[in-house]
Amino acid sequence: MSPCSRKQPAGLAAPTRVGGSGGPGDGGHMAPLPFVDSHVHFYDLQLPDVHYAGMEPGVTHPVFGSVAPIQAQRYWADDYIAETRFANVVKSIHVNVAVRTPDPVAETRWLQAFADRVGHPHGIVAEVDLLRTDAAAVVERHLEYANLRGVRDLGPETEGYLHHPAWQRGFALLERYELVACVDAAWEDFGTLRMLAERSPEMTISLDHCGFPKARTPGYFRDWREALFNLAGAANVVVKISGLGMGDTRWTVDSIRPWVLSCIEAFGTDRSFFGTNWPIDRLFSSYPDVINAYSEIVADFPPHEKEAMFRRNAERIFRV
Repeated sequence: MSPCSRKQPAGLAAPTRVGGSGGPGDGGHMAPLPFVDSHVHFYDLQLPDVHYAGMEPGVTHPVFGSVAPIQAQRYWADDYIAETRFANVVKSIHVNVAVRTPDPVAETRWLQAFADRVGHPHGIVAEVDLLRTDAAAVVERHLEYANLRGVRDLGPETEGYLHHPAWQRGFALLERYELVACVDAAWEDFGTLRMLAERSPEMTISLDHCGFPKARTPGYFRDWREALFNLAGAANVVVKISGLGMGDTRWTVDSIRPWVLSCIEAFGTDRSFFGTNWPIDRLFSSYPDVINAYSEIVADFPPHEKEAMFRRNAERIFRV
């Protein structure tokens, strides 16, 4: 890809909504490309041994608020397959919903049973508390399940956990297991994440949700974009374009376009891939809205580059 050959985002677009060009549904005429959804969540609040801190009744997220409009007792792989049946989803990667559950391997065991029965998820990114002295043993227990492909640790309940020396030691051990490290890092921590990437050059690190941009001001965009390009200098970091609705709850194609294109410009089409953050992002749109928005934004890219971002990169990175 030659990113500079295309028109690149110069700033933030003024949002337009229903009835104007740029609304989420405007790409509805497009036939969906085969899609590997790199970020999905399944859960069941009735499971006695799994703790879903973010999906329990009464929970309010600090950025996008209440999840009550989508709250249900469960969202199984079967539900996801039914909901996405017209979206040409060929594979999915599940990212942990369980956070600080007493035994995180219980979630992986449950997910593997779905994979064995219905095919989804094809890859599992599991929770490991990287501050634990026995983190390696927990990883090895996860690895007993065939679809384990990565680890995500949202960190202790403090800001700046990427800077914690004990957490960094736990993070480094993932390299020996050849697992993808999925990281939720704000732009302020991109420099630390690059340092960690350079310490473990054989580890693939996925920057999830484009770094979860929490504001949409020109100043925030400028700082995020500058830090993003610096992070992209670490060749073993890839970017997952997903979850943009969490910081832009009334998003449009035009409002997310500069964030999507900046990620692709920084990382190239060989290190960028799409995900939906489903069903969380159902708070902000429908599933086709998300897929159609991505399709519209990259409509002028060559077919092989679109195929890479929608499917091939995720297949390669997560070995599915």
